[in-house]
Amino acid sequence: MDRKALAAAFPVTVPVLMGYLAIGMAFGFMLQDIGYNFIWAFFMSLTIYAGSGQYLGVSLLAAAASLGTVALMTLLINFRHLVYGLSMLEKFRGMGWRKFYMIFSLTDETYALLSSAQAPVGVNPKNFYFAIALLDQSYWILGSVIGAVAGAVLPISTEGIDFAMTALFVVIAVDQWKAYARHLPALLGGIVTIVCLMILGQVFGQQQMLIVSLAVIVVVLLVLRDRLEEKEEKSC
Repeated sequence: MDRKALAAAFPVTVPVLMGYLAIGMAFGFMLQDIGYNFIWAFFMSLTIYAGSGQYLGVSLLAAAASLGTVALMTLLINFRHLVYGLSMLEKFRGMGWRKFYMIFSLTDETYALLSSAQAPVGVNPKNFYFAIALLDQSYWILGSVIGAVAGAVLPISTEGIDFAMTALFVVIAVDQWKAYARHLPALLGGIVTIVCLMILGQVFGQQQMLIVSLAVIVVVLLVLRDRLEEKEEKSC
């Protein structure tokens, strides 16, 4: 690991550290509450590393869901990562074996940092991106293990604790809104989601319409890509 890149990446990831410790602990509490100790929390966070997917995993484990159900629900929850990955292909080019880890570790929060953070002068950008991804996952693992251990020794009620993930998503969305002058992509995404929820949510259910709304958002953004890029150039 490039120590210079690690030192440069740490201050950038501090907000994620605060968030991941909190929601990671919440996940650990929930997992311990259904009978899975800190060892399970550690290996789930190491090998799965999907915040909302792991929260969902707690419910699926508690309900002894079938493998097919687990696969379908995971696809519905994490389909957005496909969109993230496509937008990061150029940034990950030339990273060698680390490219596979970067794809695996592309969470919402890591994506937000990678899409906006710039490597300081004198720091290799590829090493900087890798350090951000590695630090973020280490925070998540640490939080989930602390939560599972605390849940085993403290009588903590987990009712409503899963809202921590939703709260973090709201914080990220507000941060991204403030960071960028162009709000059209966000507005388009919100409008498409609301329309799909109103039209398709009543027929297929709220979870099933998620893939449809994401697919429509991707198509709309691709169609308007030239206009959006043109506006960005004018604003620069």
